[in-house]
Amino acid sequence: MRSAMGRARKRRGIAVAATAVAVVAGLWGGAPAGAHDDGPRVVASGLNNPRQLAFSPGGQLYVVEAGLGGKGPCQTGELGEVCFGLTGSVAKVGRHGITRVVQGLPSVGGSDVIGPSDITFTGNHRFALSIGLGGSPAYRAGFGSQAKLLGTVVTGDLRHPGAGVKRVFDVAKYEKRANPDGTDVDSNAVGLARKGDGFVVADAGGNDIVSTRHGGSTVTVLKPVPTTKPAVTDNGTIPAGFPADAVPTDVVKGPDGAWYVSQLVGFPFEAGASTIWRVVPGHQPKAYATGLTNVTSLAFDDHGRLYAVELSATGLLSNGPGDLVAVRPWSSSHRVVAGGLSLPYGVAIRGDSAYVTTCSTFCPPGAGQVMKVSLHH
Repeated sequence: MRSAMGRARKRRGIAVAATAVAVVAGLWGGAPAGAHDDGPRVVASGLNNPRQLAFSPGGQLYVVEAGLGGKGPCQTGELGEVCFGLTGSVAKVGRHGITRVVQGLPSVGGSDVIGPSDITFTGNHRFALSIGLGGSPAYRAGFGSQAKLLGTVVTGDLRHPGAGVKRVFDVAKYEKRANPDGTDVDSNAVGLARKGDGFVVADAGGNDIVSTRHGGSTVTVLKPVPTTKPAVTDNGTIPAGFPADAVPTDVVKGPDGAWYVSQLVGFPFEAGASTIWRVVPGHQPKAYATGLTNVTSLAFDDHGRLYAVELSATGLLSNGPGDLVAVRPWSSSHRVVAGGLSLPYGVAIRGDSAYVTTCSTFCPPGAGQVMKVSLHH
Protein backbone atom coordinates (compact mmCIF):
# COMPACT_ATOMS: atom_id res chain seq x y z
CA MET A 1 0.00 0.00 0.00
CA ARG A 2 1.48 3.32 -1.07
CA SER A 3 -0.18 5.49 1.56
CA ALA A 4 1.47 8.61 2.95
CA MET A 5 3.04 6.43 5.65
CA GLY A 6 4.14 3.89 3.07
CA ARG A 7 5.87 6.55 1.03
CA ALA A 8 7.70 7.67 4.16
CA ARG A 9 9.28 4.22 4.51
CA LYS A 10 12.03 4.88 2.00
CA ARG A 11 12.81 8.49 1.25
CA ARG A 12 15.36 10.22 -0.88
CA GLY A 13 18.32 11.15 1.32
CA ILE A 14 17.67 13.35 4.32
CA ALA A 15 14.95 15.41 2.62
CA VAL A 16 11.97 13.57 4.03
CA ALA A 17 9.15 15.87 5.10
CA ALA A 18 10.64 18.93 3.53
CA THR A 19 7.48 20.95 4.02
CA ALA A 20 7.79 20.43 7.77
CA VAL A 21 11.43 21.34 8.11
CA ALA A 22 12.24 23.81 5.34
CA VAL A 23 11.53 26.70 7.71
CA VAL A 24 14.55 25.83 9.81
CA ALA A 25 16.86 27.32 7.21
CA GLY A 26 16.39 30.85 8.43
CA LEU A 27 16.14 30.25 12.17
CA TRP A 28 19.83 30.32 13.07
CA GLY A 29 22.65 32.09 11.30
CA GLY A 30 26.32 32.84 11.92
CA ALA A 31 27.90 31.73 15.16
CA PRO A 32 25.70 29.91 17.67
CA ALA A 33 24.01 31.92 20.37
CA GLY A 34 26.35 32.48 23.26
CA ALA A 35 29.52 31.88 21.23
CA HIS A 36 32.61 33.41 22.83
CA ASP A 37 36.36 33.43 22.34
CA ASP A 38 36.63 29.72 23.09
CA GLY A 39 33.39 28.84 21.27
CA PRO A 40 32.76 27.90 17.65
CA ARG A 41 33.93 30.42 15.08
CA VAL A 42 33.44 30.73 11.34
CA VAL A 43 36.46 29.78 9.23
CA ALA A 44 34.73 29.59 5.84
CA SER A 45 31.49 30.93 4.39
CA GLY A 46 29.74 31.36 1.06
CA LEU A 47 29.17 27.61 0.63
CA ASN A 48 26.25 25.98 -1.17
CA ASN A 49 24.73 23.20 0.96
CA PRO A 50 28.05 21.93 2.35
CA ARG A 51 28.07 18.31 3.50
CA GLN A 52 31.16 16.32 4.54
CA LEU A 53 34.71 17.66 4.76
CA ALA A 54 38.19 16.16 5.12
CA PHE A 55 41.85 17.02 5.42
CA SER A 56 44.22 16.00 2.66
CA PRO A 57 47.45 14.16 3.60
CA GLY A 58 49.18 17.54 3.29
CA GLY A 59 46.89 19.12 5.88
CA GLN A 60 44.62 21.17 3.61
CA LEU A 61 40.91 21.24 4.45
CA TYR A 62 38.42 20.47 1.67
CA VAL A 63 34.64 20.67 1.89
CA VAL A 64 32.07 19.05 -0.40
CA GLU A 65 29.17 21.17 -1.65
CA ALA A 66 25.96 19.44 -2.74
CA GLY A 67 25.29 22.50 -4.90
CA LEU A 68 22.06 24.26 -5.86
CA GLY A 69 20.45 21.98 -8.42
CA GLY A 70 19.85 23.87 -11.65
CA LYS A 71 17.46 24.86 -14.41
CA GLY A 72 16.68 21.32 -15.48
CA PRO A 73 15.71 18.83 -16.71
CA CYS A 74 13.22 18.63 -13.86
CA GLN A 75 11.16 15.81 -12.39
CA THR A 76 8.29 15.74 -9.92
CA GLY A 77 8.40 13.26 -7.09
CA GLU A 78 7.51 12.86 -3.42
CA LEU A 79 9.31 16.10 -2.56
CA GLY A 80 7.78 18.14 -5.35
CA GLU A 81 9.70 19.39 -8.35
CA VAL A 82 13.47 18.88 -8.39
CA CYS A 83 15.72 20.19 -11.14
CA PHE A 84 19.16 19.17 -12.36
CA GLY A 85 22.26 21.30 -12.73
CA LEU A 86 26.04 21.09 -12.66
CA THR A 87 26.42 23.17 -9.50
CA GLY A 88 28.07 20.67 -7.13
CA SER A 89 31.69 21.27 -6.19
CA VAL A 90 34.64 20.70 -3.88
CA ALA A 91 36.07 23.78 -2.16
CA LYS A 92 39.45 24.29 -0.53
CA VAL A 93 39.32 26.23 2.72
CA GLY A 94 42.10 28.80 3.01
CA ARG A 95 43.00 31.66 5.29
CA HIS A 96 41.31 34.13 3.00
CA GLY A 97 38.19 32.19 2.06
CA ILE A 98 37.29 29.31 -0.19
CA THR A 99 38.52 28.26 -3.61
CA ARG A 100 36.36 25.86 -5.62
CA VAL A 101 38.94 23.42 -6.96
CA VAL A 102 36.49 20.94 -8.53
CA GLN A 103 33.37 22.33 -10.19
CA GLY A 104 30.60 21.24 -12.52
CA LEU A 105 29.51 18.22 -10.50
CA PRO A 106 25.89 17.00 -10.78
CA SER A 107 23.28 18.32 -8.36
CA VAL A 108 19.49 18.03 -8.11
CA GLY A 109 17.56 20.54 -6.10
CA GLY A 110 14.12 21.61 -4.99
CA SER A 111 13.15 22.07 -1.34
CA ASP A 112 16.39 20.22 -0.57
CA VAL A 113 19.49 19.49 -2.64
CA ILE A 114 21.21 16.17 -3.35
CA GLY A 115 24.62 16.02 -5.00
CA PRO A 116 28.27 15.53 -3.99
CA SER A 117 28.34 14.37 -0.40
CA ASP A 118 31.65 13.01 0.94
CA ILE A 119 35.34 13.06 0.08
CA THR A 120 38.26 10.80 0.98
CA PHE A 121 41.87 11.01 -0.13
CA THR A 122 43.84 8.17 -1.72
CA GLY A 123 47.08 10.15 -2.04
CA ASN A 124 48.45 13.66 -1.64
CA HIS A 125 46.29 14.92 -4.51
CA ARG A 126 44.06 12.06 -5.55
CA PHE A 127 40.59 11.90 -4.07
CA ALA A 128 37.30 10.05 -4.28
CA LEU A 129 33.79 11.48 -3.96
CA SER A 130 30.38 10.03 -3.31
CA ILE A 131 27.61 11.70 -5.30
CA GLY A 132 24.02 11.18 -4.16
CA LEU A 133 20.90 10.51 -6.21
CA GLY A 134 17.75 9.89 -4.20
CA GLY A 135 16.12 7.30 -6.45
CA SER A 136 16.61 4.53 -8.96
CA PRO A 137 18.72 4.38 -12.14
CA ALA A 138 15.51 5.07 -14.09
CA TYR A 139 14.96 8.21 -12.01
CA ARG A 140 18.55 9.27 -12.78
CA ALA A 141 18.00 8.74 -16.50
CA GLY A 142 15.10 11.18 -16.34
CA PHE A 143 17.58 14.01 -15.76
CA GLY A 144 19.42 13.32 -19.03
CA SER A 145 22.91 12.21 -19.99
CA GLN A 146 24.71 14.87 -17.93
CA ALA A 147 23.29 13.27 -14.78
CA LYS A 148 25.09 9.94 -15.25
CA LEU A 149 27.39 10.55 -12.25
CA LEU A 150 24.51 10.89 -9.78
CA GLY A 151 24.44 7.87 -7.49
CA THR A 152 28.09 6.92 -8.01
CA VAL A 153 31.59 7.02 -6.54
CA VAL A 154 34.07 9.02 -8.64
CA THR A 155 37.79 9.74 -8.43
CA GLY A 156 39.91 12.69 -9.51
CA ASP A 157 43.25 14.46 -9.13
CA LEU A 158 43.55 17.97 -7.70
CA ARG A 159 46.63 18.56 -9.86
CA HIS A 160 44.47 18.20 -12.96
CA PRO A 161 41.02 19.55 -12.04
CA GLY A 162 40.26 20.32 -15.66
CA ALA A 163 40.36 16.61 -16.42
CA GLY A 164 37.18 16.16 -14.39
CA VAL A 165 36.30 13.04 -12.45
CA LYS A 166 35.96 9.37 -13.40
CA ARG A 167 33.22 7.02 -12.25
CA VAL A 168 34.63 3.97 -10.48
CA PHE A 169 31.46 2.46 -9.00
CA ASP A 170 27.74 2.83 -9.72
CA VAL A 171 26.01 2.65 -6.34
CA ALA A 172 22.53 3.11 -7.83
CA LYS A 173 23.10 0.27 -10.30
CA TYR A 174 24.22 -1.98 -7.42
CA GLU A 175 21.06 -1.08 -5.51
CA LYS A 176 18.96 -2.09 -8.50
CA ARG A 177 20.81 -5.38 -8.89
CA ALA A 178 21.10 -6.41 -5.23
CA ASN A 179 18.46 -4.33 -3.39
CA PRO A 180 19.88 -5.54 -0.05
CA ASP A 181 17.01 -4.34 2.15
CA GLY A 182 14.38 -5.86 -0.15
CA THR A 183 12.18 -2.77 -0.46
CA ASP A 184 11.87 -0.32 -3.36
CA VAL A 185 14.93 0.51 -5.45
CA ASP A 186 16.26 3.76 -4.00
CA SER A 187 19.90 4.79 -3.75
CA ASN A 188 21.55 7.85 -2.25
CA ALA A 189 25.33 7.50 -1.82
CA VAL A 190 26.43 9.70 1.08
CA GLY A 191 29.19 8.61 3.50
CA LEU A 192 32.44 7.33 1.96
CA ALA A 193 35.53 5.64 3.38
CA ARG A 194 38.58 4.02 1.81
CA LYS A 195 38.94 0.24 1.93
CA GLY A 196 42.16 -1.10 0.42
CA ASP A 197 42.00 -0.43 -3.30
CA GLY A 198 38.27 0.30 -3.09
CA PHE A 199 35.75 2.10 -0.95
CA VAL A 200 32.89 1.58 1.47
CA VAL A 201 29.74 3.64 0.92
CA ALA A 202 26.82 4.48 3.20
CA ASP A 203 23.73 4.32 0.97
CA ALA A 204 21.08 6.41 2.71
CA GLY A 205 18.44 5.35 0.19
CA GLY A 206 19.31 1.65 0.20
CA ASN A 207 19.63 1.45 4.01
CA ASP A 208 22.89 -0.42 3.67
CA ILE A 209 26.67 -0.22 3.60
CA VAL A 210 28.23 -1.26 0.29
CA SER A 211 31.78 -2.24 -0.60
CA THR A 212 32.86 -1.24 -4.10
CA ARG A 213 35.49 -3.98 -4.40
CA HIS A 214 35.10 -6.94 -6.75
CA GLY A 215 32.03 -5.51 -8.46
CA GLY A 216 30.25 -4.62 -5.23
CA SER A 217 29.06 -6.43 -2.12
CA THR A 218 26.88 -5.68 0.88
CA VAL A 219 28.77 -5.07 4.12
CA THR A 220 25.64 -4.78 6.26
CA VAL A 221 21.97 -3.82 6.09
CA LEU A 222 20.34 -1.64 8.74
CA LYS A 223 16.82 -2.56 9.83
CA PRO A 224 13.89 -0.14 10.18
CA VAL A 225 13.63 1.61 13.54
CA PRO A 226 10.15 1.40 15.15
CA THR A 227 8.95 4.64 16.72
CA THR A 228 8.35 4.55 20.47
CA LYS A 229 5.50 7.06 20.66
CA PRO A 230 2.89 8.65 18.36
CA ALA A 231 4.04 11.57 16.22
CA VAL A 232 1.70 14.36 15.15
CA THR A 233 2.41 15.70 11.64
CA ASP A 234 0.64 17.94 9.14
CA ASN A 235 -0.75 14.77 7.54
CA GLY A 236 -2.09 13.24 10.73
CA THR A 237 -0.81 11.15 13.62
CA ILE A 238 1.73 8.39 13.08
CA PRO A 239 1.27 5.61 15.64
CA ALA A 240 3.93 4.19 17.91
CA GLY A 241 5.67 1.25 16.30
CA PHE A 242 5.79 2.83 12.85
CA PRO A 243 8.89 1.42 11.06
CA ALA A 244 11.01 4.51 10.36
CA ASP A 245 13.64 4.16 7.68
CA ALA A 246 17.15 3.24 8.89
CA VAL A 247 19.02 5.91 6.81
CA PRO A 248 22.75 5.31 7.30
CA THR A 249 24.63 8.56 6.73
CA ASP A 250 28.34 8.05 7.35
CA VAL A 251 30.89 5.27 7.65
CA VAL A 252 34.35 5.61 9.21
CA LYS A 253 37.02 3.12 10.21
CA GLY A 254 37.70 2.99 13.93
CA PRO A 255 41.09 2.54 15.60
CA ASP A 256 40.07 -1.07 16.26
CA GLY A 257 39.63 -1.75 12.54
CA ALA A 258 35.84 -2.00 12.70
CA TRP A 259 33.48 0.18 10.69
CA TYR A 260 31.36 2.73 12.55
CA VAL A 261 28.10 3.75 10.90
CA SER A 262 25.86 6.68 11.81
CA GLN A 263 22.08 6.83 11.38
CA LEU A 264 19.76 9.71 10.71
CA VAL A 265 16.56 7.57 11.04
CA GLY A 266 13.77 8.65 8.73
CA PHE A 267 10.36 10.21 9.09
CA PRO A 268 9.10 11.11 11.69
CA PHE A 269 12.71 11.65 12.88
CA GLU A 270 12.05 10.65 16.46
CA ALA A 271 14.42 12.19 18.99
CA GLY A 272 16.80 9.70 20.57
CA ALA A 273 16.16 7.05 17.89
CA SER A 274 19.55 7.20 16.17
CA THR A 275 22.28 4.66 16.83
CA ILE A 276 25.95 4.49 15.95
CA TRP A 277 26.64 0.94 14.83
CA ARG A 278 29.90 -0.96 15.14
CA VAL A 279 30.16 -3.19 12.10
CA VAL A 280 32.52 -6.11 11.59
CA PRO A 281 31.96 -7.75 8.19
CA GLY A 282 30.37 -11.16 8.54
CA HIS A 283 28.82 -10.31 11.92
CA GLN A 284 25.63 -8.58 13.01
CA PRO A 285 26.04 -4.85 13.72
CA LYS A 286 26.36 -3.91 17.40
CA ALA A 287 24.89 -0.76 18.93
CA TYR A 288 28.00 1.18 19.94
CA ALA A 289 26.10 4.30 21.03
CA THR A 290 22.37 4.98 21.36
CA GLY A 291 20.07 7.84 22.34
CA LEU A 292 21.26 10.11 19.52
CA THR A 293 19.18 12.11 17.06
CA ASN A 294 19.49 12.62 13.29
CA VAL A 295 23.22 11.81 13.16
CA THR A 296 24.92 12.73 9.87
CA SER A 297 28.69 12.47 10.42
CA LEU A 298 31.36 10.74 12.52
CA ALA A 299 35.05 11.34 13.17
CA PHE A 300 37.66 9.88 15.51
CA ASP A 301 40.34 12.09 17.05
CA ASP A 302 44.00 11.12 17.51
CA HIS A 303 43.18 9.56 20.89
CA GLY A 304 40.50 7.26 19.52
CA ARG A 305 37.58 9.31 20.83
CA LEU A 306 34.53 9.43 18.58
CA TYR A 307 32.56 12.58 17.76
CA ALA A 308 29.20 12.83 16.03
CA VAL A 309 27.11 15.56 14.41
CA GLU A 310 23.37 15.72 15.09
CA LEU A 311 21.60 17.61 12.29
CA SER A 312 18.86 18.46 14.75
CA ALA A 313 19.39 17.52 18.37
CA THR A 314 15.65 17.37 19.09
CA GLY A 315 14.43 15.87 15.80
CA LEU A 316 13.85 17.53 12.45
CA LEU A 317 10.11 17.98 12.98
CA SER A 318 10.88 20.07 16.08
CA ASN A 319 12.80 22.66 14.01
CA GLY A 320 15.52 22.57 16.67
CA PRO A 321 19.22 23.30 16.05
CA GLY A 322 21.94 20.69 15.86
CA ASP A 323 25.17 20.03 17.70
CA LEU A 324 28.50 18.26 17.91
CA VAL A 325 28.73 15.62 20.62
CA ALA A 326 31.51 13.55 22.16
CA VAL A 327 30.27 9.97 22.02
CA ARG A 328 30.44 7.80 25.12
CA PRO A 329 31.02 4.18 24.00
CA TRP A 330 28.25 1.68 24.75
CA SER A 331 26.14 4.44 26.31
CA SER A 332 22.96 6.43 25.64
CA SER A 333 24.31 9.60 27.26
CA HIS A 334 26.74 11.84 25.39
CA ARG A 335 28.48 15.16 26.01
CA VAL A 336 27.58 18.18 23.89
CA VAL A 337 30.75 19.89 22.67
CA ALA A 338 29.05 22.64 20.65
CA GLY A 339 25.29 23.26 20.60
CA GLY A 340 22.93 25.63 18.84
CA LEU A 341 24.43 24.94 15.41
CA SER A 342 22.43 25.76 12.29
CA LEU A 343 21.77 22.52 10.39
CA PRO A 344 25.27 21.04 10.89
CA TYR A 345 26.24 18.04 8.79
CA GLY A 346 29.92 17.06 8.40
CA VAL A 347 32.84 16.93 10.84
CA ALA A 348 36.61 16.59 10.39
CA ILE A 349 39.14 16.64 13.23
CA ARG A 350 42.70 17.90 13.28
CA GLY A 351 44.60 18.12 16.55
CA ASP A 352 42.41 19.61 19.26
CA SER A 353 39.91 21.17 16.87
CA ALA A 354 36.84 19.95 15.00
CA TYR A 355 35.59 21.52 11.79
CA VAL A 356 31.84 21.33 11.22
CA THR A 357 29.77 22.32 8.19
CA THR A 358 26.60 24.30 8.93
CA CYS A 359 23.55 25.40 6.95
CA SER A 360 23.97 22.17 5.02
CA THR A 361 20.46 21.81 3.63
CA PHE A 362 17.24 23.81 3.12
CA CYS A 363 19.46 26.92 2.96
CA PRO A 364 19.74 29.90 0.58
CA PRO A 365 22.67 30.00 -1.89
CA GLY A 366 25.95 30.84 -0.20
CA ALA A 367 24.61 30.43 3.34
CA GLY A 368 26.78 27.43 4.21
CA GLN A 369 29.73 27.75 6.57
CA VAL A 370 32.52 25.81 8.23
CA MET A 371 32.82 26.31 12.00
CA LYS A 372 35.94 25.59 14.03
CA VAL A 373 35.23 24.03 17.42
CA SER A 374 37.75 23.52 20.24
CA LEU A 375 37.87 19.98 21.63
CA HIS A 376 39.81 20.85 24.80
CA HIS A 377 38.63 18.55 27.59
